Amino acid sequence: MALSGADGRRGQRPGRIIAVTGLKAEAKIAAGEGVHVIAGGGDGARLRRDIEAAAPEASAIVSFGVAGGLAPGLQRGALFVARKIIAEDGSFFDADPDWSLALRAALGAAMADFAGVDAAVAGIEAKRALHLRTGAHLVDMESHIAADVAGRLGIPFAAVRAVADPAERQLPHAALVAMRPDGGLALGALTRSLARDPRQIPHLVHTARDARAAFKSLLRGRKMLAVGFALPDFVELVLNMPAEDELGGPLPV
Repeated sequence: MALSGADGRRGQRPGRIIAVTGLKAEAKIAAGEGVHVIAGGGDGARLRRDIEAAAPEASAIVSFGVAGGLAPGLQRGALFVARKIIAEDGSFFDADPDWSLALRAALGAAMADFAGVDAAVAGIEAKRALHLRTGAHLVDMESHIAADVAGRLGIPFAAVRAVADPAERQLPHAALVAMRPDGGLALGALTRSLARDPRQIPHLVHTARDARAAFKSLLRGRKMLAVGFALPDFVELVLNMPAEDELGGPLPV
């Protein structure tokens, strides 16, 4: 799916960009002028409904946030731009090539295939198996949903993700239960998990360090992308939008 219309002009469809994330913390980083953010919180069905509700007024959809590493040797915090998203059933969604190349140039990031899953891939062996099956370098729980909605509506899709847990890292149970359905931090569930198995604490410390590196990369990358997430001609679209259609600003965490 390319950005160019039938007459060769780009950016014909005015509207905001939808930034799809998993966590509220990611959404807070993604927010900005002309951007409507949606945090999935691990609830794929609700995320799809929320994207579909907002998408008719959108010019494009970007998946933005952290991801798990699948390919061996990926460094925590490394930024990647998606070439395509591979779903669990083997179907795939191509990212918009022009937009993806613009993102790659703006961020100095590598391009790779992402795997999209409905449940977190936590174990080292599970990550390895998914990498071998799909060839994907990263995995997340939102990109395949965002890409599917964008494809059905015929609007550009792109994805930018930072490696949070490398392929060699096992995610502890406490980290898996720490996300609320609204994308916030489920502190109670995390605390209960640690109380049941305190041996997770060293692993959780490593996970937190990995996540901190990923969020630093996301924040730096978001500043580099500025208005429009590097979508060609989006700045002109924003300037032509009615003020009441421009969304942005920080989200509550």
